[in-house]
This record gives sequence, C-alpha cells and structure tokens, in this order.
Amino acid sequence: MQTLEPRKRKVKVLATVGPASRSPEMLAKLLRAGADAFRVNMSHGEHADHAATIKAIRDLEKSTGRPIAILADLQGPKLRVGTFKNGQAVIRHSGHFTLDRNSEPGDETRVELPHPELFAVLHKGQRLLINDGKIRLRVIKTEPDSVLCSAEVGGVISDRKGVNVPDAEVPIPALTDKDRRDLAFAISQGVDWIGLSFVQRPEDLAEARRLMGGHGALCAKIEKPSAVRRLEEIIELSDGLMVARGDLGVELDPEEVPPLQKRIVNCARTAGKPVIVATQMLESMIESPTPTRAEVSDVANAVYDGADAVMLSAETAAGQWPEEAVAIMDRIATQVERDDAYLARVRFLDTPPDRTTADALSHACMTIADTVTISGIVVFTGSGSTARRVARERPSVPMIVLTPSVRTARRTALLWGAHPVSTKDIGSFEEMIAKGKRMALRHGFGEAGSKLIALAGVPFGTPGSTNLLHVVTLSGDELTRHPG
Repeated sequence: MQTLEPRKRKVKVLATVGPASRSPEMLAKLLRAGADAFRVNMSHGEHADHAATIKAIRDLEKSTGRPIAILADLQGPKLRVGTFKNGQAVIRHSGHFTLDRNSEPGDETRVELPHPELFAVLHKGQRLLINDGKIRLRVIKTEPDSVLCSAEVGGVISDRKGVNVPDAEVPIPALTDKDRRDLAFAISQGVDWIGLSFVQRPEDLAEARRLMGGHGALCAKIEKPSAVRRLEEIIELSDGLMVARGDLGVELDPEEVPPLQKRIVNCARTAGKPVIVATQMLESMIESPTPTRAEVSDVANAVYDGADAVMLSAETAAGQWPEEAVAIMDRIATQVERDDAYLARVRFLDTPPDRTTADALSHACMTIADTVTISGIVVFTGSGSTARRVARERPSVPMIVLTPSVRTARRTALLWGAHPVSTKDIGSFEEMIAKGKRMALRHGFGEAGSKLIALAGVPFGTPGSTNLLHVVTLSGDELTRHPG
C-alpha cells in the first residue's frame, strides 16, 4: 500500500476490531476508508488473537508511513446474577423478586447475586437494572443476605445477565483479575491507549496508572452516574475520556444522555484532553449497508460539538459492512467540517489559555491562522503536550505534529486536527525551519508560496519549553535541497 494522503477532516475515526475486521486485508481497507485508530476490545477474544491483530496494525503502519493509535479497552467489573434451574425464569410485572447470597439455582421468585459487596450499599427505593435495563427492579427491603425488590418492569431473565446499580457507588475496584492480566498483555504489546471501563471515582485511575508503569495513555470511560458526579477530578487524572453511551443509557433515563454527552465533551476540551464519543453511532449498519438519518445526525452532532474522535463498535467488529461504516463516518465528518458554521460552533465553547507561555503561543496560532492565509501549523513536540494545547484552540488549519517519539506520534493520532509524523529530532532553529518546510511539502500541507506557523521550544529537546512561534513561507524547493 502506498503512503496515505492526509485526511481532509480534523475529527478522528476510531474503529473497533473484531471477527469481521481483524484480517490484514480488511484492516487495510478500513484505514483506506478513513479509520485513524483501532480499538481492541479485551472483553472478547484470546490474547493470541489480539496479538495477531496488533501485529497486523503495526505492519500496516509501516507500509503506509502513517502512525496509528491502538486503544486496548478493558472489560472492567461486570455485575451479574447467578443461574436458574431451567436456564431462565419469568419475573412477573409488579411482583416481588429477591436477590440473595444463596448459590442454589434460581426461579421466578429469587436468584443469587454473587457480589456480597452490594448488600451493604443497597437501600430501600434504589433501582436495580438487569439485562441492559430490560428488567427494572425497585428495592423494598434489605437484609444482610438478601434484597427484596418490586418488579417495575418484569420479563424473562436468564443465566448470568448483567446488573446495573445506578443509584449507588459500588465498592468494587475498576480492575478485575482479568483486567490486570489484559492490561499487562496490552502494555507488553505496546498499545498506545488503555481504556478503563466503569470508572466510578478518581481513585480508580490510580491502580491502572501504577500497573501501566508509564507506558501508554489512560482513557477514562464515563459510563456511570457516579463518575459524572466527580467528572472534573477524573479528567484531571486521565489522559483522555470516552463518552461510553451504552451503559450511560442504561443507568440514566435516555433523555439525560445527550446533554450529559455535551457536558463531558466540553469539560474534556476545556482541560485540553482528547475526548471520544462512542456506542451505537451507526448501529443499524451492523446489518444494513446504509445508516438511518437519525444516526447520521447523531454522528454530525458529535462532530459539531468538537469531539476529538467518533467511534464505531460492533459496526466494524462484527457487522456485515465494516468498510462501508468507516467510509460513511468519514463522509459525515468531512461534510460537517465543510459547513461554514462549523468552526463557529466548535469554538462556541470558551477555552481560555492558561497563564503560561506555551498556552499563549498556542492561542496565538489560532489567531494568526484566522488572520493570515496559513496552510498548516507545524508543532515540534516530544511529549505531545504542545500538540494538545494547539488542538484545544480548534484552529482553522490542520496541525502537523513532528516528534522523535514513535509513542507520541501514535498517541496524537487520536487528537483533533493532528497529522502525526515520526521524525528525527532537531538541534537548531535553522534545522527546525528547514524540517518544518520539508515535512509540510512532503505530506501535502502547502505548496510554493504557502505560509506555515512553526511552534517549538528552545532549547530543543527540553520538555515543556514551548516558547517559540515563527511564520515561514514555503519556496517549493526544500525537498530538492534537503531530500532527507
């Protein structure tokens, strides 16, 4: 495969890999169709399968010259009921149903709840949602070993269905034994992002950080009401966020999710950290070659809100039309960004710069690009922090992220407007200007006569030293004079 052309859009597309898409041939098709990053779902599959997938993505990265982000999404603690005598039972509407610590198979009156920590936090009036909210119970009475409930919505319940407890902060860690094994595996494979599921409190991030040992970036998945209540603290301790609307939509009333999505996106953007909007974005494309108009509007709204990335789940992991789903996501995002009102809507959120030189210069990049005809912003960075600052301002032109760190290049592949390039470090002002011009021409960001903004820190190679902004004009012969 030849080197890919730069994307014509700034928002990124994250595609989940699964049985429908894990072959090297399909991964190449998804990248060509518009995928910028890939999600490996640790809830399904064996480590050997995931290792083969990660290798195929890295091989694809080498063949295209495009840094690709890989996000390993941990399963997290999933609460489940026990088993039934006949594999299932029917809970009667408005009837009583008991959850207890008895390991015997259940029936239409009771079933085991094999999570002893829950019995201490459940109280009268709280809700229990089973099987993604299809069955809704309300607590009537609690005992040390049992919880008597009234069935507000009954129905068929079967073995080991999931349980959501939206009205309580459940005292269980965010990492299970399986998650710890999966995390160790993902880090050994060199993934770029770790998705931490069912975060409830800031402390949940601490153990994941410790186990990551400085490798990879940590994405907190917001899918619990308890996480929303401490959102700012969680954002501060994470590297990025995911609006995981699937479980949010179970534990909250459906009408609560859209404004909450906007709040999470805005908070992450204000903090200058990438945010992904995920779950059921093009759900009908699991079986249909085209999405519904409502789904198209849903994706478009996430792009208008300024999300860094939009994610496909089962659409690409197990659907019948994975390539088409990515292509349509790409087309929707591209069309939205062509809207004359797009930039104004994205900047409707006020993201004032911090009182630092780096933030002031990043803000200046946006202002200059609005005032002068600029073809791109060239950011020289080691850690990626300067690129995040520039992206927070949502400039009108794309950003070329030049970094000597392959890890940084891959991580920024999920960042709004960023076109990452892994390249040798620079040692002088003159080398910075020459390399910035050369890379802009090589990657299609400008031509002879185009102006670029170069942003870097002096002394070069010093983290956190961003203090230099320079506007340069391309002459067109940089590639001839400096082919390397």
